[in-house]
Amino acid sequence: MDARIKELLNPSVLHTVSGLELVARIIVEGFMSGSNKSQSVGAGQEFSQYRNYQPGDDLRQLDWKMFARTERYYIKEAEIETNITVKFMLDASHSMAYTEDGVSKMQYAKVMIAALAYLARKQRDTFGLFAVNDQQIKSVLPRFEQQQFLRFLTELIKVKSEGSWQKGGSIEQLFDHHGKEMIIFVTDLYDETKDIHRFISRLKTSRNEVIVFHLLGKTESTFGYQGSFTFEDLETRTRTKVDTYSEQKAYKQRMQEWLEESRAWMLEKQINYNLVYLDQPVELVLQNFLTVRKRLAR
Repeated sequence: MDARIKELLNPSVLHTVSGLELVARIIVEGFMSGSNKSQSVGAGQEFSQYRNYQPGDDLRQLDWKMFARTERYYIKEAEIETNITVKFMLDASHSMAYTEDGVSKMQYAKVMIAALAYLARKQRDTFGLFAVNDQQIKSVLPRFEQQQFLRFLTELIKVKSEGSWQKGGSIEQLFDHHGKEMIIFVTDLYDETKDIHRFISRLKTSRNEVIVFHLLGKTESTFGYQGSFTFEDLETRTRTKVDTYSEQKAYKQRMQEWLEESRAWMLEKQINYNLVYLDQPVELVLQNFLTVRKRLAR
């Protein structure tokens, strides 16, 4: 992880608008340097028209699928860049307070979201925020205006990890989709009755794209503890005494099965699933994500 970012990942910085904006800017300016200048979050491309190939045209613009159908060479005319609405959704339940090596899932999520929102602003996309738990839903409705990023960060730093996942009727507002949208949901996928899976399923429509960043601690995933411990569920407060030596193998197997099932389920639903561990550099996770998006868009 960039030493500057690692140093800035502490509550005294992330609980201020200027601090969170600084971290986001450091990350994004890294994306925009060198060969990564064209990376983007939400901006899409719409096809304009074909024209006949002419000597001197860039061969990389040839459409080989058209050639296969017609046996004639065609060039894709300049594509028109389009702007979409990017909705950031954040799981604000208490399990997101889980911390490893001094960094909580919530801190990690806020940095990811701030960086992607900074990039969305740079490419002139409309963006908004919805942070969800059973206590409340914090929202910044999607807009594109000068003060939107400041408003966005102000609400983002106020978000706290508390309660459990929202199951009530107030969540219905989050399924109000208009036009072409990209929905980025950051969560640890923990709930008792798979309500989060049902929520994600309802987010997906034929007109939008849903991206899930699944946050998990490395020690949390491997049960890498040595000895006898009493564990407390952050949401239910249930305490369980466990001998980690005897339970580690079974735990790791259940964890692996859960991750594989989650990935397969989202693939079936055409949802972009990204497993992220807290020890991974935020800037590298986002850079790899954007690089894959750029490659798939070609």
